[in-house]
Amino acid sequence: MIKSFDEALKIILKQEPLAIFQGKGELGPRALGNRSILFDPRNPNAKDILNKFKNREWWRPIAATIMLEYVNEYFDMQGLKESPFMAYAIKAKEKALKETPSIIHADNTCRIQTLKEEDNPNYYKLIKMFYEKTNVPILCNTSLNLAGYPIVENINQIKQIKNLFLP
Repeated sequence: MIKSFDEALKIILKQEPLAIFQGKGELGPRALGNRSILFDPRNPNAKDILNKFKNREWWRPIAATIMLEYVNEYFDMQGLKESPFMAYAIKAKEKALKETPSIIHADNTCRIQTLKEEDNPNYYKLIKMFYEKTNVPILCNTSLNLAGYPIVENINQIKQIKNLFLP
């Protein structure tokens, strides 16, 4: 079990999946940083690694969370101010295509979550630390579930997860 942000960041930088478990559970089709599996989006094999980790089909895309203040550098928001619930597939700009290949779908879009610090301070802090080390303000983010069912729903189940971050 990981409790320090530095330790959590080291796992991501070592190219290993990091599960985050914090706050209230999430309901719906998207992972929003309370029950998520995170990974380095610069790794061109991240999609394959995460799909294997979750035992999903090879073609399943991976979403991402980006610090809101950098979204327009990486994505064409076409008038949207933010996308806090991963509700839209957003067209990637050249910078995203070059720096974060694993999150870009076949049609050059990505289902992104924009994140403000006040919306999820711990998750934002982890992404900011990643940005400070890599100059990339984005993390791969997929739900901490398998086939729609939670891998971890409560604190009693956390022992089964390697690299579980409890901020």
